[in-house]
Amino acid sequence: MAKMGFGQLMKQAQKMQQQIAKIQEEAASKTVEASSGGGMVTVVANGRQQILSIRISPEVVDPQDVEMLQDLVVAAVNEALKKAQEMVAEEMSRVTGSLPIPGLF
Repeated sequence: MAKMGFGQLMKQAQKMQQQIAKIQEEAASKTVEASSGGGMVTVVANGRQQILSIRISPEVVDPQDVEMLQDLVVAAVNEALKKAQEMVAEEMSRVTGSLPIPGLF
């Protein structure tokens, strides 16, 4: 009986592993968007933590205040990456439930 239980557990683990791999593949096609400065800088990222695009409104480009633009870009990028992580974590939690799996998130 214990052997069957272990075998069933292994099958479930393999199924979960396949589902996780599928979610990771699909993450590349899912995107999130974040902005800073009231929409002056907008960043799009995918579920693989890759920045796909950055849009900067012309009115925020001021040669006299480059630091502000840099800060807005950093803020928007960080928010986009955070949203991408949350998106993938939410998808993963559907597969893993409340099981803590090291290295996934």
